[in-house]
Amino acid sequence: MWLLDKFLTKAIKLGQLIVTDHDGKEYSYGPGGEYPPEVGGRPGPIRIRLTHKKAANHIVRYPQMGAGEAFMWGWLVVEEPHDIRDMILLVTMNAKRMGGASLKPKGPLRKGAQKLLAKLDGVNLRGSARKNAEHTYNLTRELYERFLDEDRQYTMAYYREDPASTSLEKAQMDKKAHLAAKMYLKRPEENGGKRMKVLDIGCGWGGFALYLHQMYDCEVLGVALAPDQIAFCKERAKALGVDDKVKFALMDYRDVEGEFDRISSVGLLEHVGTIHYPQFFEHTNRLLKKDGVMISHCCGRSGAPGFTDAWTRKYIFPGGYIPALSELVTQSERYRWQVMDVEAMRFHYSWTLEEWYNRTVMHREEITAMYDETFYRMWLFYLAGAEQSFRNGTMVNWQLQYVKDRTAIPMTREYIHEESARLRAMAEVPEWRFGEGLREAAE
Repeated sequence: MWLLDKFLTKAIKLGQLIVTDHDGKEYSYGPGGEYPPEVGGRPGPIRIRLTHKKAANHIVRYPQMGAGEAFMWGWLVVEEPHDIRDMILLVTMNAKRMGGASLKPKGPLRKGAQKLLAKLDGVNLRGSARKNAEHTYNLTRELYERFLDEDRQYTMAYYREDPASTSLEKAQMDKKAHLAAKMYLKRPEENGGKRMKVLDIGCGWGGFALYLHQMYDCEVLGVALAPDQIAFCKERAKALGVDDKVKFALMDYRDVEGEFDRISSVGLLEHVGTIHYPQFFEHTNRLLKKDGVMISHCCGRSGAPGFTDAWTRKYIFPGGYIPALSELVTQSERYRWQVMDVEAMRFHYSWTLEEWYNRTVMHREEITAMYDETFYRMWLFYLAGAEQSFRNGTMVNWQLQYVKDRTAIPMTREYIHEESARLRAMAEVPEWRFGEGLREAAE
């Protein structure tokens, strides 16, 4: 316990964390009192119990991995009325004062080993890419529908208004409008009677592809590597009677052929791996028409390149990596792409993840019945850990607009705001099937 005691004594300078070790001895860290509301969690003091004699050492060796596993295994218990989210936000808010260094691997050898392992994990050849996608996205449909919005958007929502009074469904609809506006799509009557052809790489559960067809009467091909996602996409398109215009395929984007007017990539680049960026930009450049537009939306680092922490690579996103802007721009330039618009979306994902966390907690019984308590705790730690990285860390979302010819888009950005407003005015925001009002009506 002495190493963990030393670490927490140095780390906790705001708020209060009280730790009871497995032998019953109690330790207190921090001055207590109020802390800023932007921390996100409920005020302390936060009390945790370590239930296993190995817990303290397991946590302190590498806090990001050790704390996650200790919580998953039941070695670390957060006492009510607080939960793991409160603890993570308190610790990372304090770590933010130290530049996050207190939570990272210590020593040049351990840091070097983590970087090397992360690099090797980012090699996503076709076989490993499909295996990684299935690990992440081929969990039961019932899990995702219990914490995502009604359209199953598994990427950042766009909170144009107060997050406290904006539903996740509304924020996700606004995200789709914002992205679509940047694609500068045209309906057939604006395009010489021809439907535009759109490629949606990493199409998820099909919501964005179906939205683009609904709003622009375009033809869309969505591709992804998780079988259940594609099966669900096809079911949705058929139920809406648009499966002749919106098609989905279980395939690697590297195997797509043809020519497209527009390409969208939403939440895909995090899974490509930096070693494969040249292949991504070379192949998409080949697929896009000369006067086309590509929009990419991905999680990003607001600083220099880094590496994915070991816990996330092991349990949640094997092969995943969140890129810095420099990595995206430098690689795209080598394949004749021109970046026309860059937007850093700050804090939106922290609010999205907070809502996903709350919806997961709402469905604890169902999720533990689908899997078990270990999986449920793993999922909570993942969502809370991801939230803190966008709230207290340096993570953002990048939205980049790429063209091959600068004449492909208007001279000024007004068209983005005008088109986004037009799309928002047309949108019908769905209600979440598990929302409190709908649940009460069903009962």
